[in-house]
Order: sequence, then C-alpha cells, then structure tokens
Amino acid sequence: MFAELLRQGVAGIVELSPGQVEVLETHYQLLVRWNRTVNLTSIKRMEEAVERHYCESLFLGAHLPQGRFRIVDIGSGAGFPGFPVAVLRPECSVTLIESRQRKAVFLREASRNLPNVRVLARRAEDAREQFEWAISRAVSYVDLAPCLKILAANVDLLTGGEEPPDGIGFVWQPAIPVPWGRQRFLRIGHQCFT
Repeated sequence: MFAELLRQGVAGIVELSPGQVEVLETHYQLLVRWNRTVNLTSIKRMEEAVERHYCESLFLGAHLPQGRFRIVDIGSGAGFPGFPVAVLRPECSVTLIESRQRKAVFLREASRNLPNVRVLARRAEDAREQFEWAISRAVSYVDLAPCLKILAANVDLLTGGEEPPDGIGFVWQPAIPVPWGRQRFLRIGHQCFT
C-alpha cells in the first residue's frame, strides 16, 4: 500500500527505483514503530504521511539542481525532508541536524544503511560547517534565521503561507506551490552578499 501511494503521489515529479521505494517504506515502518514511544510525528494515517512527509520531501529534492552537494537538513525531526532527499540523491552528502536526542537516535537507526547520511545531535546554530544547500520543513523563519547564513548560501524550505521576512540575508525566488495541498510552498533562496 505504501509503495503504491508513494508512486502515485510523485508520478510526473520524480521516478523512484524499486530499491528507493523499499528504503522509504522501511523508513516509514520504523517511523510507525518508534512513534508509539517517541513523539516523531502527529500524522498517523498512512495516506497523509506519504503525502506530507515523503512526497513533499521528494518534491523538494526534485527542485535541487543537478550535481554533488553537501546538504544540511535543519531540524530534521523524523528525517524530513533530508532522509527522502538522501534516498533520491545518493550522489549528495546529507547531514541531518536534530537537537532532540531521542529523535537523533531514531535518525541514526533509520539511516544506518545509507552511506550518504550522517546525523548531528545538536542545535543548528552550534554546527560549524559549510554546506552548499540547507533544507528544512516546518521550521519557523525565526528559528532558521540565526543559522541559515552560517550554514549555506542556498536554501530550499517547505513552508506554509508565511512570506520570508526581510533581513535574513536571502533573495527569494517566487514561491512554488506544493501539489498536495493549499498553503504549502517550496521557497528557494540564495544568500545575498552585500
């Protein structure tokens, strides 16, 4: 059921190999199991989880430019959008930053067979690395502002209807509506060096 829903959801956006679908389904099964004791997501229905977590993350991944990049997922939570992006883009190195220790333990367990993923269990503003791209989902601009410019010159954010505030140092492309619902957007920004 998961595989069918996922393939239908991303049809015309990305093509996934059977191996990629299997990795994402294994992640989902682990997420459901762990969610019984660790609050990883409030979304319980498979259809909604596939759409909001996996399809939206893959939509973001499809909008990243081609090439090998170092990507950081800020506030990864249960691995979104970073885990599906890492599965979609195995040539890229993806760092999942999650400050909550129990969620970081889940991320390590979920990604142990993905060689292009690593987990940092700390606050994003404490990371002292540079990446080509920062990605994030459902993290407020207020929380992202202190670390975005430090971590990456380019960002892809899955957000609601709120416009990015002035003064955080990025020039934003027009918002791209996410196909699965109203008031969900992909916002792509590039650091302005002034």
